Amino acid sequence: MVVDIGRHVDLANAIRWPFHPANELPGLQHNIVSVSGGKDSTALLLLALTQDAPNLRAVFADTGNEHELTIEYIDYLAQATGVAIEHRRADFSRQIARKREFIATKWREQGVAETIVLAALEVLQPTGVPFLDLCLWKGRFPSRKAQFCTEELKRNVIVEQVMLPLMDGPNMIMSWQGVRADESDVRRYLPECEAVGGGLYNYRPLLRWNVDSVFEAHRAMGIKPNPLYTMGASRVGCMPCINCRKGELREIAARWPHHIDRIARWEDLVRQASKRGGATFFAGANAKHQQGSIKEMDVAQIVALANIRQAVEWSRTTRGGIQYDLIATDGETDSKACTSAYGLCDSDWVPMEAAV
Repeated sequence: MVVDIGRHVDLANAIRWPFHPANELPGLQHNIVSVSGGKDSTALLLLALTQDAPNLRAVFADTGNEHELTIEYIDYLAQATGVAIEHRRADFSRQIARKREFIATKWREQGVAETIVLAALEVLQPTGVPFLDLCLWKGRFPSRKAQFCTEELKRNVIVEQVMLPLMDGPNMIMSWQGVRADESDVRRYLPECEAVGGGLYNYRPLLRWNVDSVFEAHRAMGIKPNPLYTMGASRVGCMPCINCRKGELREIAARWPHHIDRIARWEDLVRQASKRGGATFFAGANAKHQQGSIKEMDVAQIVALANIRQAVEWSRTTRGGIQYDLIATDGETDSKACTSAYGLCDSDWVPMEAAV
């Protein structure tokens, strides 16, 4: 399948295979594409298809914190491309069991109040939701400075469940990663291909692409992008992501309040699994905005200011939280209205059901 899309990127020539063809290798070349339902990973899968990458496997690491439209989009993408997309999930049952044992012994030895010990033991049960189980195990939510979610819920899952079983003898495993240099300073200096060891290589063929090229790849293949991109979302991974911006949080709360309700329930559970009881989804960011510093606050004050519902209230304000934005908080947001950050609203995308 060769596609020339002209203006932005030529899919047929966009890839530069860093190694000799698979038929010259002593073993097999396996190409593993990480698919998240986002624009970059979708373009990555389409690129792999145009190049007839041998032994292609597409894998979706389900965090349990995705929007329902993203789950639907993964199913659509599999049907539209003809590529079976494997769903994988992290399992933290063993870690939670070890933490229960630690709490029952060490916390009591440390003089932690019995009420706190019993509350933690009550909630520390595997739920089957990877994101929540991870936070229960850690006793906290991930943050910008401790962003363990990506590693534990996505990277490790694919490496351990998919790639390691293939790392046998002379096999080569190409891990396709949909990262682009213009997304962050860290990604700007990543190599296009690097050896990890044991026959595993990280391959980033979209590294020099821009966002226009990514969506042009969708158009060329007749693939509609994730519908969340037309609803104010600039990222479609976790819903919400711990790194979501103020405007994104406001859109999420207005369009899908049930996701805010879910995070509020998770906050209650994770706080009970925490020795200090101070776990909040946004790690005190709202308290910083309102009070300048959280260093002098006790746990109760931080929770009162930084819980998810207070963060939503802050997202509806302007001028650094001084006054409410009346337009943003009018409660009239249409869940079907287009507020695309990428100008996708007026594009002539083919309908999902019509894509082949």
